[in-house]
Amino acid sequence: MRILFICLWIVFVPIICFAQKEKPSKYFNEPDRLKALAYLQSQMHLPGSIHWPNVNPQRFLANLKSNIENPYTFSTGRGTYFCAFGVVSYSCLKNEPYRYAVCMVELYKNGKAMYRNVELIPSDSVKASAGTMRYQGDLDINHADQIWFLSLADHFKGYVNFFNKKYNSGDENTMWAATNLAKFNRMLRRMCKYKVYSRGTDFIRPWIGDKYAFIKNRMAEGEVYLYINNTVFRKKNHNMAQLIVPTHFIVINELNKTTNGDIIVKYWDGSYKTQKETSLRAFRKIIYGISWVKFLEVNQ
Repeated sequence: MRILFICLWIVFVPIICFAQKEKPSKYFNEPDRLKALAYLQSQMHLPGSIHWPNVNPQRFLANLKSNIENPYTFSTGRGTYFCAFGVVSYSCLKNEPYRYAVCMVELYKNGKAMYRNVELIPSDSVKASAGTMRYQGDLDINHADQIWFLSLADHFKGYVNFFNKKYNSGDENTMWAATNLAKFNRMLRRMCKYKVYSRGTDFIRPWIGDKYAFIKNRMAEGEVYLYINNTVFRKKNHNMAQLIVPTHFIVINELNKTTNGDIIVKYWDGSYKTQKETSLRAFRKIIYGISWVKFLEVNQ
């Protein structure tokens, strides 16, 4: 009986322990991501910052670690105008997490930081507001994301921000944080690891005969970002009217056609991956801007 018990123990205990072991992120073995996580580990005793009085250092570090381990899950909040900054951040987190981690810690410690040749010097009103957001979903507890998005929005400006350039509490939900296509491309070009190309405008859809084939070909070269009319793409019953201008930025992860010619779009949208099936006509109608990077062409 004792021998049987020992045999069962040897067989089943390792299985139970293995089943309970946390599955590592699929990004975990990337050298740059490991380097970023090791850097964050060296900052574990980070004190409070005089520049960000409402940011909790433990929440800040936990938020950074989560972003680096799972770059698809960071959130731009609920109802904010941060979608363009989220797409830019998606590229930064996916392709060079170590640069992102160092920039964020420097920004926290010194109140300013460099990301490539972009000098982020957020205003006093931004510094006072970070850590205080409410009713913005996951963004409420993600203090690092609040710092990052507010700092980006404070630095990069376009014509859509002309009448509201100075941040006041709650402006993450206003035109202060809005982004047009030219501003989005400028952010990508200055912050992205790879060279950026673009077709389209804020008001006229790009003249491309077969948008499906065009986007599929660009996806084979690198990452593709779309500037779309989201009131058409994700129409809800409570929408009183459909706008005729683009409203949203997304990252295309996969694109396929069904047997009846409809388009299946898998995309990242400000904290999650989702999938939607739409007609080819609607797919053509929603797209105002197509931006993409080529993985073989690296920025210095």
